[in-house]
Amino acid sequence: MSENILNNIITKKIERIDFLKKTTNLDTLDKIIDKNNSYIDFKKKIQNNITQDKISIIAEIKKASPSAGVIIDNYNPVEIAKIYNDNKVTCLSVLTEEDFFLGNLIHISKIKEQFDLPILCKDFFIDKFQIPLAKSYGADAILIILAGVSEDLANELYEEALKFKMSVIVEVHTVEEAKKALNFKDALIGINNRNLKTLKTDINTTYDIYNALSNHQGPLISESGIKTKDELLNLNNKTSIKTFLIGESLLKNLSENSIFSVL
Repeated sequence: MSENILNNIITKKIERIDFLKKTTNLDTLDKIIDKNNSYIDFKKKIQNNITQDKISIIAEIKKASPSAGVIIDNYNPVEIAKIYNDNKVTCLSVLTEEDFFLGNLIHISKIKEQFDLPILCKDFFIDKFQIPLAKSYGADAILIILAGVSEDLANELYEEALKFKMSVIVEVHTVEEAKKALNFKDALIGINNRNLKTLKTDINTTYDIYNALSNHQGPLISESGIKTKDELLNLNNKTSIKTFLIGESLLKNLSENSIFSVL
């Protein structure tokens, strides 16, 4: 997304979070979290697959995006989750940003009521309040986009997520960001193949950034722009990456997608 769109998203998110902080009691969130028995270790599930030399797909559920517009008109997150679950995906990524992606945190809760899959709350995290909020809806992992936050805020979000026993994906788009991401030793690191300024995707981004992350002990993820099984397998063969976050190419061909056959 362009820098202006990224700024617009974050500005709108700040407004929403400011309102929620005034109307939401943290003690209430803690009580909801304590009663919830649906949590799954997102990172561990992926690590277990890596140990067994298996591919992991984090399958994304979203209605729209700034780059693609509305992807699914009759959007039903639970029905999409069922298709993904039937095809044995490893984890889910659920877009919860309301204004630009038309998501909602309640979608995580509704999916968790039906399926035993770890869920990444895919949103723009700019305040540590969002972490217990996301967990109260059943999220198992959060996303920190290094391009969208300061270094201090990234550290604050990371520590807060670990305090709540949530997995963290630190997302990078450049070699410079990748080097910074190495400081987050317990995180998964996602390489986003989408250029944030042009909105275009190029899976060569994974190859360009991969070497800078070779010393990271946790799982690496290639995100966005993977359209075919062959592209996925090429990425896997040329790097040690075994985890892939895939959205639009799955959503546009849900029930008969050859990418599922790698699982």
